[in-house]
Amino acid sequence: MNEVKAEPDYPVNWPDLFRELAQNSVDSCLRKFYQAGVVSPHTLIENVQFLAMDVETTGLNAQAHSIVSIGLVPFTLKRIYCSEAAYWVLNPSSELNEKSVTLHHITHAEILNAPSLPEVLEPLLDAMAGKVVVVHYRNIEREFLDAALHRHLGEGLRFPVVDTMQLEARMHRQKQGWIARLMRRPQTSIRLADSRMRYNLPAYQGHHALTDALATAELLQAQIATHYSTASPIGALWD
Repeated sequence: MNEVKAEPDYPVNWPDLFRELAQNSVDSCLRKFYQAGVVSPHTLIENVQFLAMDVETTGLNAQAHSIVSIGLVPFTLKRIYCSEAAYWVLNPSSELNEKSVTLHHITHAEILNAPSLPEVLEPLLDAMAGKVVVVHYRNIEREFLDAALHRHLGEGLRFPVVDTMQLEARMHRQKQGWIARLMRRPQTSIRLADSRMRYNLPAYQGHHALTDALATAELLQAQIATHYSTASPIGALWD
């Protein structure tokens, strides 16, 4: 008798959660986003439409600081759609500070007549709809967007992400093992630029939202090609 293999369970059932959020969201843009749904966690990654995202911010605290730019690049495992990329500089709700300006080089003059986040919310959510978002360090993009929408709309934003930093950390923890950790050997850097170097990807100028989104898309393609089967389920990668 053939043994039937059980489907793996995943911590969050994103399709069910999206259906619930579509019913409960008050804002029409959010409701439309959730109604577009999200792929099943059992969908093969070779069949997934991805959207690489990067945001630059006025600081690192999502409750106290704000998004100052957003970059988006849609892609699949086989192709990056640069012609469909999007980039916005935003007028943040918190002040620019010297440290953040040094990183992202967005100045007061550039944000003076820039739109606020609510003004770009509809095209942002339209670009995200139906796609799996890919970031390098999910605590920035997901937390800042959620906090910003809570401030502006009174309700947050939930969506699954594939975190290329998390994938890189997972692979290097497996390689280094407990002996290396016990001996306190230096940890392998999983920063975006350092991670890309390990796959012989070209060096880009960092801390520009659009360039970093492109860099993240290329990194995920390289990670999948090197470490995963394209027939792996997306649920094994996303969070």
